[in-house]
Amino acid sequence: MLKVFNTLTGRKDPFEPLVPGQVRMYVCGVTVYDDCHLGHARSAIVFDVIRRYLEYRGFHVTFVKNFTDVDDKIINRARELSLPWQAVTARYIDAYYRDMGRLGVRSATVEPKATEHMEEIIRLIRVLLEKGVAYRVNGDVYFEVQKFPAYGRLSKRKLDELQAGARVEVDERKRNAMDFALWKSSKPGEPAWPSPWSPGRPGWHIECSAMAIKHLGDTFDMHGGGQDLIFPHHENEIAQSCSATGKEFARYWVHHGFVTVDSEKMSKSLGNFFTVREIFEKFPAPEHVTAEVVWYFLLSTHYGSPIDFSDHALRQARAGINNFYDLFQRLTEITASKGAADTGVTSALKTVAADFERAMDDDFSTPAALAALQALRSELNTKLAGGVSSAVAQQALAAFRRYGDVLGLFQVPVREWEFKMGTDFKSVPDLTDAEVERQIAERNNARRRRDFARADEIRKALAAQGIILEDRTDGTTRWKR
Repeated sequence: MLKVFNTLTGRKDPFEPLVPGQVRMYVCGVTVYDDCHLGHARSAIVFDVIRRYLEYRGFHVTFVKNFTDVDDKIINRARELSLPWQAVTARYIDAYYRDMGRLGVRSATVEPKATEHMEEIIRLIRVLLEKGVAYRVNGDVYFEVQKFPAYGRLSKRKLDELQAGARVEVDERKRNAMDFALWKSSKPGEPAWPSPWSPGRPGWHIECSAMAIKHLGDTFDMHGGGQDLIFPHHENEIAQSCSATGKEFARYWVHHGFVTVDSEKMSKSLGNFFTVREIFEKFPAPEHVTAEVVWYFLLSTHYGSPIDFSDHALRQARAGINNFYDLFQRLTEITASKGAADTGVTSALKTVAADFERAMDDDFSTPAALAALQALRSELNTKLAGGVSSAVAQQALAAFRRYGDVLGLFQVPVREWEFKMGTDFKSVPDLTDAEVERQIAERNNARRRRDFARADEIRKALAAQGIILEDRTDGTTRWKR
C-alpha cells in the first residue's frame, strides 16, 4: 500500500484518494520575476515523479500547478528593468517553459495564472467577509486569524507562539500581527483590478486557494510545495479555504526539502543560487550534464531531506548514470537466441519489480528505488559473463525503461547518449572492492572528526555508484552493491 508522509498529521499515512482511481493534486508554482534555479528544478522534478508514479499505479491524475504573476517581487523587478510588469511575467513564463523543457519535466494538467482568476479571488474574499472572518481597512481586506481556531495545525505551532516569533509586515491597522492580506489597494503606478473594496490586487495566499478550488473543488487529495511554504503560505491557505467552504481543504500535504550550497538554503535572496540554464552551461565537453544527470542527482536523496549541491555531486551523478548506459549498450549488442543465465535474469526482473514498487510505495523513496535498479544492474553485469539471450536482454532493457520513466531516467537511446556525453563509457568503471573500502574508511574518519557534511557526501557518492552502506551499532559499516 502506498504511504505518504503527510505534514498535516506528521506521519506516513496510507494514501486513499477521495474518488477511487482518481487523484487531484495542487502544487505551488513559481513567482515569475526571474529565471528558475535548481531549487525550483527540484520542486518540479519531485512532483513530476510523484505524478508519474501515481499514474504508474493506475490512477488518473489531475495535476494543477500555478503561476504567481502579480506580486511585489514582480512589481519591483519591473521597476529595475524599466519594463511593464506584464512584459516581466511574460518573459519569465517563457523562460520557465524553456527550462522545464530542457529538464524534461512534463507540463501540469492545468497551469493557471493568478491574473486570470480575479473573479474567483474576489468571490472568495466576499465569502470570507460575509462569514465574519475577514475585515476591511481603508480599501484593504485582511483575514482575522483568531477567527480560525485551528490556525497553526500544519506548522505545529500555536498562535501565541507564532505571534511571539513572527516576522510579519508591521501594520498598525491590523487587529492582530498575524492577520494577513486578502486584498491590497493599489498605489500609483501599480497593477490594479476593480473590486468592491478598492482598485487593487490580491494577496499571495488567496490566489492559490481560489485557483485550487476552481480547478479541483473545495476538497482535493494532495497539496505540495517546498518546506519554506508550510508557514505562512500553506497555513494561510488552510485557514481561508476551510473558513470559506466549511470543509477540509487538502487531505495530504507533501513538502520537499531545500537544495543547499555549503549547507545553506539556495535562494535568490542569499545570492547563492544557480539557474537551471547555468547548470547545463557549467560543464562544457567532455563533462556534459544532461537532464537525466540532474534528475539522477536530485532523486538520489529523498525528497523530504535537504540536498547539497556541488560540482562533485553532479559529476558523481553523471558517473552513476553512465554505468547504467554502459550496461544498456552491452545488452543492445546481444544477438544470441539462447543464454545460460536467462533463468537468473528472469528471476532478477521479478525481484526488481517488487523492490521498486516497495520503495516508491514508501513515501516515494527514490533513493531506495534507484538502489533496486542498481542491484539489478550489478546482477546483470554478473549474468552477462554466463551469456544472456537477446530476448531476455530486451526484457531487461524494457524493465529499465519502464521503471526509469517514473524517475525521468533511461529514456535516451544508447547511441544518442554516447554522443551527448562524449564517452564510450570506459571512463566510469565500477568501483573495485578496495576503492569502496578506502572511501568507507575516509567516511569513518570524517565522522570521527564530526565532519558530517563530508561523511554524507561520501555516502551519497557511493550510492550514486550503487554502493549501499549500513552503519551498525558496533561502529562498523557493512556495504553491498
